[in-house]
Amino acid sequence: MAKRKRNQQSTAPAGKTVTAGSNDREMAFSFGDAEPALGNAITDYLGTFLDPQGDYYTPPVSQSGLSKILRANAHHGTIPYFKRNLLRKYFAPSTALSAEDLGNAGFDFMVFGHCYFKRIENRLGQLLRLQHLPALNMRRMTEPDRYCMIQRDGLDPVKFAPGEVIQLREYDPNQQIYGVPQYLGGIHSVLLNEDATLFRRKYYNNGAHMGYIFYTADADLDPDDEKALKDQIRASKGVGNFRSLFLNIPGGKPDSVKIIPVGDIATKDEFERVKNLSRNDVLSMWRIQPALAGIMPENTGGFGDIEKISRVYYENEVVPMQDVFLALNQYLPAARQIKFTQPKGLTDG
Repeated sequence: MAKRKRNQQSTAPAGKTVTAGSNDREMAFSFGDAEPALGNAITDYLGTFLDPQGDYYTPPVSQSGLSKILRANAHHGTIPYFKRNLLRKYFAPSTALSAEDLGNAGFDFMVFGHCYFKRIENRLGQLLRLQHLPALNMRRMTEPDRYCMIQRDGLDPVKFAPGEVIQLREYDPNQQIYGVPQYLGGIHSVLLNEDATLFRRKYYNNGAHMGYIFYTADADLDPDDEKALKDQIRASKGVGNFRSLFLNIPGGKPDSVKIIPVGDIATKDEFERVKNLSRNDVLSMWRIQPALAGIMPENTGGFGDIEKISRVYYENEVVPMQDVFLALNQYLPAARQIKFTQPKGLTDG
């Protein structure tokens, strides 16, 4: 995992800057190389640091890296959408917050560990509604209760007025500026699953691997037939060239020709094992049952009663996620507060 270091300042939990010593450096993290949890750059950091190009703090984990990892694995990339859909499903229509803004903010909260809303007010300063702001580019500024949105192509960040942006975040014991996602400890399993898939693709695309040994014993082959057989075996290599071969040996014995597999059996077993184990890790880090993740059961009994699984999942995962966004009501007037419906099919035992 590549590291980029520079001298900077660390922050105290209250948001005040503290001058760091000459040995304190900021680290920017990139995903890729496998490293242990103890002493690696993902989880072992000193805090949140000021960006040298602006007066805002850099998140402790690469936001673009977390976004790109969504494409690394089929389950890791779709589960946050599934949880987002459940959050929207039970959301009561509100003039203060649209279902789209809620869903987008919920997705950000699960992927990045924090989400943001912009306060839309009238001329009298009264709050009309809340608008979602993409968490990928949102940054906390050094001024109290103020945020900005960084832009590409070297443009200056878009700065918001103090109190104009509302932040919801996961708790992180290492710093109190940004949240971090709950699945952070399972990233290695996501990347391992991707590596297994990429290796398998290269294995098939290469086409020049040794798949078997063509063994002949007591086969009366003349030089021309032997040369033709060798040419046919050579021609079977390459992309899309898995072909059948016909061989006729007049007067041959039953054991004159043997096909001894070499290259595929062990690789296939290991591929399936790695894919299954890493997939289970991904489901565990998202705390989702296989029956809800679109996985086909490998036994006739299946995964159990889907209605009971849905009820438990709703109570243990969906309701706590709703509570996160119900905290927005402290900023909304009583007549415009948001709420969620209570589905009878899941809550009634």
